[in-house]
Amino acid sequence: MLRLTLIGVICLLGFQKLAAHKADESYVFLKIYNDHIDGHYQITAGDLNLALGLNLTDDLDEAQIQPYLPRIHQYLKENCYFKSAAGDHPMTFTTVSFMPVSYGTFVNLDFKLANTEVIPDELEVKFDIIYDKKPRHRNKLIQAYNWKAGITKNEAMISLAFSPGNGVQTLDLTSRSVLKGFWGMIVSGMYHIYIGLDHILFLLALLLPAVVRRKKGATGILNSWEPVEEFRPAFMYVLKIVTFFTIAHTITLSLAALDVVSLPSRIVESLIALSIALAAIHNIKPFRENETVGIAFVFGLFHGFGFASVLGEVGLSGEFMVLSLLGFNIGVELAQVIIICLAFPALFFLRKSKYYKPVILIGGSIFLIAIACYWFIERFFEVDLVIGGYVERAIKKVKRIFS
Repeated sequence: MLRLTLIGVICLLGFQKLAAHKADESYVFLKIYNDHIDGHYQITAGDLNLALGLNLTDDLDEAQIQPYLPRIHQYLKENCYFKSAAGDHPMTFTTVSFMPVSYGTFVNLDFKLANTEVIPDELEVKFDIIYDKKPRHRNKLIQAYNWKAGITKNEAMISLAFSPGNGVQTLDLTSRSVLKGFWGMIVSGMYHIYIGLDHILFLLALLLPAVVRRKKGATGILNSWEPVEEFRPAFMYVLKIVTFFTIAHTITLSLAALDVVSLPSRIVESLIALSIALAAIHNIKPFRENETVGIAFVFGLFHGFGFASVLGEVGLSGEFMVLSLLGFNIGVELAQVIIICLAFPALFFLRKSKYYKPVILIGGSIFLIAIACYWFIERFFEVDLVIGGYVERAIKKVKRIFS
């Protein structure tokens, strides 16, 4: 059991970068006027480095990127296109600019589309970049302005979401596509729980004690555990905890995305790691009786700042911002409920086992504390610990063996 636990810790530590709150997305913004179409791609320097083997730094300027622009433009022309019933609409790239965010720098590559004197009703769009290097990457199209559909100011609601194997889609230029965009934001919220390993582990820390209750001994001190008897009350209590967690991160996500409050990414990421450790410590030695709801709410505030990088830092704003935030948060809540529905019945079934307290509750909490402390050290002190490199190399060797 100890060996398996150690292997699990090491494997999760090897994937520590999955938990960092990066959008892991590229964007194309379109502006559809009555006689022409402009746009720009928004891609991080890190993703361009990954895709093309470049060596761009985060303190980018035009002089540094200028020698690489022909390769970048060619890469986009090979992997992206716009077509309609009128034929091809070739891209002509114009200016380049930069937008620093907490996890790097976005490169904005402006372009104009040819053959758009008559605006078509539909565009066939290909946006198929980065996937071969990073399968969990996602690409999104946003109509910042569209005179045909009455969209005048939008940098929040997505119109198309691309993924591996789904790199070509059709854009209806006559529709505002509000419902489609709203659904896209729900999916985006669910996806960011899926790739947000630290959010999942925080939920797990809250779930572990949900099927047992502390009871008082002869001295009146909470010193032992007993399994809950009924499924429904325990399940509803867990939903209450997660709802308060959602309310909290919705507050700070909204404030950050609307640029009302901003915290340094290093502090936010460190506090999120710390929240996992403290929630797990609470499972072993409670800070106060029946304070799990409060813990979920307080630390949910910090998790909201983590989600903000997905919406706020990439400049998403405009007339659909409130609807986008609502959709994203619904997606996050749905993903959390799915995790609970998968994990809670298993924990409830095991709650009376003699192994539940020593192995699942205490051992699992120690497991979470170890991972959280590892992440905290890496994030707060901005260092890459050696173990992560060893594990990544081991994983690559295993992949080569089985490929």
